[in-house]
Amino acid sequence: MNEKFLKPYDPLETEGRIYKLWEDSGYFNPDNCIKDGACDKNADIFSMVLPPPNVTGTLHMGHTTILAIEDIMVRFNRMNGKRTLWLPGTDHAAIATQSKVEKILSKEEGKRRHDLGREEFLKRVDDFAQKSHDTITHQIRSLGASVDWSREAFTLDEKRSLAVRTAFKRMYDDGIIYQGTRIVNWDPKGQTTVSDEEVTYVEGKGKFYTFKYSHDFPISIATTRPETKVGDTAVAVHPEDPRYQQYIDKEYAIVFAGVPIHIKVVGDTAVEKEFGTGAVGVTPAHSAIDWEIAQRHGLPSRQVINEYGKMMVDAPELTGKKIAEARAIIVEWLKNENLLEKEEEIPQNLATAERTGGIIEPLPKKQWFINVNKEFILKESKLNGIASGEKTTLKKMMRAVVETGQTTIIPDRFEKVYFHWIDNLRDWCISRQIWYGHRIPVWYSESGEIYVGIEAPSSAKATEGEPKEEGWKQDEDTLDTWFSSGLWTFSTLGWPDTEAPDFKNYHPTSMLETGYDILFFWVARMILMSGYLLGDVPFRTVYLHGLVRDAQGRKMSKSLGNGIDPVDMAEKYGADATRLSLIIGTGPGNDTRVSEDKIRGYKHFANKIWNVTRYVLSSVEGMDTEQAPELTEEAKERLVELENTMQEITEDMENYRFYLAGEKLYHYAWHTFADVIIEESKDHIFGDDQKTKASSQWVLWSILISVIKALHPFMPFVTEEIWSMMPIKNKKLLIIEQWPHTTT
Repeated sequence: MNEKFLKPYDPLETEGRIYKLWEDSGYFNPDNCIKDGACDKNADIFSMVLPPPNVTGTLHMGHTTILAIEDIMVRFNRMNGKRTLWLPGTDHAAIATQSKVEKILSKEEGKRRHDLGREEFLKRVDDFAQKSHDTITHQIRSLGASVDWSREAFTLDEKRSLAVRTAFKRMYDDGIIYQGTRIVNWDPKGQTTVSDEEVTYVEGKGKFYTFKYSHDFPISIATTRPETKVGDTAVAVHPEDPRYQQYIDKEYAIVFAGVPIHIKVVGDTAVEKEFGTGAVGVTPAHSAIDWEIAQRHGLPSRQVINEYGKMMVDAPELTGKKIAEARAIIVEWLKNENLLEKEEEIPQNLATAERTGGIIEPLPKKQWFINVNKEFILKESKLNGIASGEKTTLKKMMRAVVETGQTTIIPDRFEKVYFHWIDNLRDWCISRQIWYGHRIPVWYSESGEIYVGIEAPSSAKATEGEPKEEGWKQDEDTLDTWFSSGLWTFSTLGWPDTEAPDFKNYHPTSMLETGYDILFFWVARMILMSGYLLGDVPFRTVYLHGLVRDAQGRKMSKSLGNGIDPVDMAEKYGADATRLSLIIGTGPGNDTRVSEDKIRGYKHFANKIWNVTRYVLSSVEGMDTEQAPELTEEAKERLVELENTMQEITEDMENYRFYLAGEKLYHYAWHTFADVIIEESKDHIFGDDQKTKASSQWVLWSILISVIKALHPFMPFVTEEIWSMMPIKNKKLLIIEQWPHTTT
């Protein structure tokens, strides 16, 4: 028996060495799986991309949950002989990364990005991103993730940039991407648009004001934002509301808080008769809903708040005022004019930008959009329910993929959430007013021509149909991060080269595992991109995990000071214990509660496995571990029990019930094997009956092998270390050993 077993298990000494052993072996790369008979070239394939962590800092417990769950999947499939690809990478996370660098620049040098200029600022961002990348990849290794580093990708590298430009060009040519003026979510703090999914709602209290524009205006309206009413162009009522039918189509010239406004009463079924007064002031320039009402009725739009969140009306008392100041001024005016009928406090969700914390202001902006309702012909389709050459829309296509079961979502309750999101999906604003990211591949000439291309226009190489004059200037905006992330499953496998071996072998991927909180951010957009560009699904199955919370169920945050650093925990208790604490007890789609005490408990489990191995190896010394002896009935029963347990665990693994598989392994290893079988074996091992002794030794040996193998996906480091010291002929690294299939 190896002398290491004379000391307690030391994860800090073990884990770095074991990971290097794995990495040097080449077995993370599926091209090497036929080596040592791990699989053959015709083996089934399991493929998955790692959700790329943002290069904005370090990994947190949420990332560790992803790594733990996905590594379990990967190691299980690899041990079952499949050609298994787990492709890693990182995300440039445009707004988040740029915001980080801007904060650093402001704090350390007192400068803004415009003080440096675009080129110099982007160098700073690249340096920051590279340092963050290096930290993240080190952390991924420290947590035991068996990703194929030879295929590592970055959402902003040249290969991904080619994919982004190709996708943009194709969508533009088909009329799916267009430039137009619509209401967008504007972040006055970050000075950029943000998507609906990047808006965070902060609970608070607000005021609900009921009033009339003037004494002779016949209808009362209610709003939480009286400062926007100087931009109203209509009042909308339900066309069947008897209170207001007589006023529909009438127009009124009013001076409201010193600002001349013109109001037309329109009938629109979007108005709820029972809410408020049943009448809504329509502010087309500052509300997406009001913008749509204005479009239906041909109403003008009047912007009264600028990009910096300040009033821009021609009224001395309001011009240049911040929103809160303007609100107070208008409310005071309403009171003085005896127009304010009611003021009540209500709960309110304040829309803020997720990355900067800025209060979102809906504004009309000329931007680039993806049209989710435009019909197009899907030339080649592998999608269920949509034939090649058939007309469809992005929304129909996204729904069909999940509706027909071509892509399944685990747990299935999130399918309803997915469908609800699609049903309410508006055109996707993909342009951002920031410098870091994929620059929009659109160029403008001095004479006003527009050129959209995969490469920049050049008069020297221009062909018929291309612009031929000099002086082209590229669009200043960059693309939404989720545009490039939406291509992740296939851009990482070689697309737009559809003949690339990785693309042909590994796409569609088998699995996409991620948090339920980015079902819309990322999962839906990958389905959109893959369906449109490839006529296929990006993945067969989506496994959603929940958020990681503290022991009291609170979300981890800096303000609460309740965050737990996974790398610190791995150094203190071992990566195996840290990983296991995030798996056992939590099913798919459910939030996880984790604490240092919980992690410490699983370190004790790792030590238990270590001590159990020491006992078994000392008990079977001198035994023929290759040939089963004649077994007693009791031994046969124990092996049947082992067989049944392993079958249950295998079924759980195959059906993504990792929390159950881990729990069963934990209880079997500790409470059945260690507490019962090993204790019973002591009388047999040290007794005089040779048949009973040999049977007991064989049972101990058989169980140990199965338990170590089955625990490997959950606790890869301690199991690989134990395996390396077990007296087995012709053994391979545990990472490519066969999943336990016991026979009685």
